[in-house]
Amino acid sequence: MDSRKRQLSEFLRSCRARVSPADVGLPEADRRRTPGLRREDVAALAGVSVTWYTWLEQGRDIQVSASVLERISQTLQLSPDEREYLFALVQHRPAPPLNWRDAVVTPAMQRMLDAIAVPAIVMTARWDVVAWNTLACRVFRDYSKIPPERRNMLRILLIDEDVYKDEPEIFDAMAHRVIAKFRVDYSPFTGDPDFEELIKELEQQSETFRRLWSSPEVVGRSEALVRHPQLGGVTLEHTSYVPEGSPGLRVVIYSPADDESRAKIDALRD
Repeated sequence: MDSRKRQLSEFLRSCRARVSPADVGLPEADRRRTPGLRREDVAALAGVSVTWYTWLEQGRDIQVSASVLERISQTLQLSPDEREYLFALVQHRPAPPLNWRDAVVTPAMQRMLDAIAVPAIVMTARWDVVAWNTLACRVFRDYSKIPPERRNMLRILLIDEDVYKDEPEIFDAMAHRVIAKFRVDYSPFTGDPDFEELIKELEQQSETFRRLWSSPEVVGRSEALVRHPQLGGVTLEHTSYVPEGSPGLRVVIYSPADDESRAKIDALRD
């Protein structure tokens, strides 16, 4: 048995051992000699045959669909990280995204934002802004004064604000970039009613979005230069990161791209 198959076998057995029958609504039985669930318990709860599940746990070469792995993950009560690990072992690829609505900004994440000496925000997969630091409010906008239902970055940039009204070239470059990136973020959630509602609103209220959304352009990278006209041409470089343990969120950090911009941002910290 190769290393990956051995890891899969050991992982499934250990996860099965830590789940008691009572955890999944099964009666305890005196004949159980080992802790946790039996293979037949997992198979029944996941809707597969005992033979098939046994082969999976033995690391045999069998076809395993994402839906079956999801049921096994639920049966074994895997954490998000364990679910990712299971998909990586079995399908050699990341697990499908979890419900983006369940993403939570932890106190530690907010403390991290507050400790960063440049503007930073946290967005959901739908680009709803859910956290920020003080510098982000000073450089861009006070997100706390925006109603939560309007606190979506695409709504802000394409509908609610006219910060680029006097610089159409900057606006057009920004719009191309963010819409192409959003198309990539939207792809795993096609058909999600909240995503579809947002897209419908943007198509109705933004000619720019309507024109660019029909383009096949996509942008997977998140690095970009953002010129901020209201701060005298401050140039910011932004990168984004998925915080560990929160795959439904993205931390976006805006760093000054040159010495002049850095001095202006530093002045706003005082």
